[in-house]
Amino acid sequence: MKQTPRTNSSVGGSRRTLLRAAVAGGALASGALVVGGTPASASPGPATARRPRPETPAQALRELVAGNRRWRTFRQQHPHETSAVREELISGQEPFAVVLGCIDSRVPPELVFDQGLGDLMTVRSAGEVLDEAVLGSVAYGVLELDIPLVMVLGHQSCGAVTAAVHAEETGEELPAHIQYIADRIRPAIDHAQQGAARVDSTITRNVRMVTRLLAQEPDLAARIATGELAVVGARYELTSQLVHTVA
Repeated sequence: MKQTPRTNSSVGGSRRTLLRAAVAGGALASGALVVGGTPASASPGPATARRPRPETPAQALRELVAGNRRWRTFRQQHPHETSAVREELISGQEPFAVVLGCIDSRVPPELVFDQGLGDLMTVRSAGEVLDEAVLGSVAYGVLELDIPLVMVLGHQSCGAVTAAVHAEETGEELPAHIQYIADRIRPAIDHAQQGAARVDSTITRNVRMVTRLLAQEPDLAARIATGELAVVGARYELTSQLVHTVA
């Protein structure tokens, strides 16, 4: 199962010169993601040709931004689905981002970011909850495949967060393993808000919490410190299909 990581020395050098602050938390401006103060481009490329792999956190984030813009403006390219790409990927994979998202069927990362085969390593758990399997999956992408970007992707109207808020407010015990999910989300509940506002605020706070926990993992933190890796939080809005960063 183990993949051989990329060893191009120029890649490592370019990463180490990247200012960590440019992408560590991302930014939100005029309703769109920006990196380093420059709006990301959504310029189309050939859908049949495999695009060069983004090698730095900033490049990876720009690619996600551009893909989300294509998605929400109905200009999807559906890249990297050809028979040539499928055959190429038999020998190995070089995804450029890990997306830790919710299991919600309305938020599939490959569609939301208009990416194709071999582009993203997706890890999904209800409410983006972390456990050892999730942590190990994220770490595999970063440490074994040399992925430069991890995005924690929450979303509007998250059922897992709604259930966690409801359980805390009512004292109701949730069925089976669902209580485990609620217990992990509970520290993010915003008690300064009420009703729907509490749920919505908790969604954002939960993204921040999970992002912070990942960034504190020693192996990931070491790469963040050198500029090789960025861990960013983001939200997907069902009403607009926009992904925006959560600082």
